[in-house]
Amino acid sequence: MADGKAVAAGPPAAVVAKGDAAAGADPALFTFAEFDRDAGERIGWSNYSYWRSTLHMFLRNRVALFLLVLLGTILAFTFLQPLLPNQRSPTLINIDPATGRQFRNLVPSAEYWFGTNSIGQDLWSRIWSGTRTSLLIGIIVGVVEMVLGIAFGAIWGYVRKADRVFTEVYNVLNNIPTTIVLMLLAYIMRPSFQTMVIAMCAAGWHGVARFVRNQIVIIRDREYNLASRCLGTPTHRIIMKNLLPYLVSVIMLQTALSIPGTIGWEVFLTYIGIGLPVSIPSLGNLVNEGRLIMMAPELRYQLIFPTIVVSIITISFYVLGNAFSDASDPRNHV
Repeated sequence: MADGKAVAAGPPAAVVAKGDAAAGADPALFTFAEFDRDAGERIGWSNYSYWRSTLHMFLRNRVALFLLVLLGTILAFTFLQPLLPNQRSPTLINIDPATGRQFRNLVPSAEYWFGTNSIGQDLWSRIWSGTRTSLLIGIIVGVVEMVLGIAFGAIWGYVRKADRVFTEVYNVLNNIPTTIVLMLLAYIMRPSFQTMVIAMCAAGWHGVARFVRNQIVIIRDREYNLASRCLGTPTHRIIMKNLLPYLVSVIMLQTALSIPGTIGWEVFLTYIGIGLPVSIPSLGNLVNEGRLIMMAPELRYQLIFPTIVVSIITISFYVLGNAFSDASDPRNHV
């Protein structure tokens, strides 16, 4: 401040040098961006596919993929086995032509791969026939439980007016032990394949309905559901389009666990004597027959073989259900 006036400081030397360099740059290096109406209307695009991503995530699980191949092979062979040549009937009692006696308790050999039981029936044929019977029961009961459970659970969870009625019905059914229901139905009706299916369907669907109801209650009041309701979207469309697609993973998990659970109930009911009749081969009948003679070391093969088949089916469905549930969760997708 020489004579009472403030003097503004000039720009730093580095800034001046930079400005001089920019002023002397080649103008060809700089071009003005022009307005493009088509580019302004262009939006982002993605080739994401839910089911393709689900399949990709599932195939990355090597254990689940191995069990899927193993289970698929067992299922295919179970239903193709009767069509193969040189297969014996599972109910045929094999007789020794030389002595006229039954081939009782023969150990596994080249002729009888899994041996024979106490009355001379071929265990190889009986195990695959029993697997076929138990799997049919498990699949039918699993599908029926899912259809009834999802239908009633969706209405129960979304329609508030129906909540009280469905809750009371569930409380009544849930307070009756499943074993009692199965035993009563098995005693009332003649023991048969149809009786087992009806009894298990009657005792298992309300648990699935309760599970679906709890899941729907969590997501029913989200913004997109409120918007759909304000726009007048029908209730059934909101359930089918807005709610159930979010429950694919948990529904598939419940279905996968229902099948081995049903097979387990069939084994248990046969164990206590109210399952399928002895004339119908099933995994439950085979396990029960093997249990009766398990104390004889040379006859334990009659329990080991059906137990291995039950274990493989149960573990495979459990692992596959969990793997598919994780794979179908969008949060795990890339």
